[in-house]
Amino acid sequence: MRHKVISHFPNVAYNVVAIAASKGGLKAISKILSALPDDFPAAIVIVQHSSPHYPSYLAEIFSRRTALRVKQAEQGELLRPGTVYTPVPNKHLLVNLDGTVSLSDTPKVNFVRPAADKLFASVAATFQSRAIAVVLTGKDSDGALGILAIKKYGGTVIAQDEASCECFSMPKSAIDTGKVDFVFPLDAIASTLVNLVMTEKIEQFIGALAPMNC
Repeated sequence: MRHKVISHFPNVAYNVVAIAASKGGLKAISKILSALPDDFPAAIVIVQHSSPHYPSYLAEIFSRRTALRVKQAEQGELLRPGTVYTPVPNKHLLVNLDGTVSLSDTPKVNFVRPAADKLFASVAATFQSRAIAVVLTGKDSDGALGILAIKKYGGTVIAQDEASCECFSMPKSAIDTGKVDFVFPLDAIASTLVNLVMTEKIEQFIGALAPMNC
């Protein structure tokens, strides 16, 4: 059964982009965000592995690199189009079925919290075929299990290629699942997101208009 699209999102092919990174991720995410237009309509939710013992300044850093609105995720808030959400240190970042955010203290996954696996699984269940997962540079294998959920629900997965990674472990683990749709150099990921997200499903409109043209 197809999931009902959450009503406050625009009529585009994808409503949410979930991005995961670890070592080298700050630079990689910044490069992607800086190349997105200010009218990019999807919500962007980020898991960047970082120390649990210090405050996060990701929102401040990314806001200087993109025209999009950037903020640290807050418990219970509703995901909004065109907004970038950064994680809270030592909290899993999840999206509930009603499109609201949960910050969870549940056990670490792959020795990390926040974990990409948890974010991807929650985004998959909520947005189904309208979700994109992006796995960027990083150590270990976080994200690989989560992309299985993304694909189970009909979403799309992008991984960064080895040549442009500071650390290829996370993208390689994702690619090794056989479920990654695209493997691209970092420079090509933003334009791919624009092409995917901002392409409306024209065939739906053609189908709706067909009887009028008879």
